[in-house]
Amino acid sequence: MPDYRNLVAFLVEHLVTKPEEVTVTATEGEGGTISIRITVASEDVGRVIGKRGATINAIRLVTKAAAVKGGDHIDVDIDEERS
Repeated sequence: MPDYRNLVAFLVEHLVTKPEEVTVTATEGEGGTISIRITVASEDVGRVIGKRGATINAIRLVTKAAAVKGGDHIDVDIDEERS
């Protein structure tokens, strides 16, 4: 299985002002769906989400496109609770 976590981490680390605070975790859930969770510094959440969600949707699109060949199902979300 390709490392989708590293792909998402690479994309997010280049968007934020504090790349050292980026945490990306990947877990495999029921039905083989891979869930990727992004955690960033509170001041960087807006950068990752983007205007009307455009940036996070682009990250999801790139990740899902990478997963097509392997037949994997990917779910990418951002945790907004970090202080």
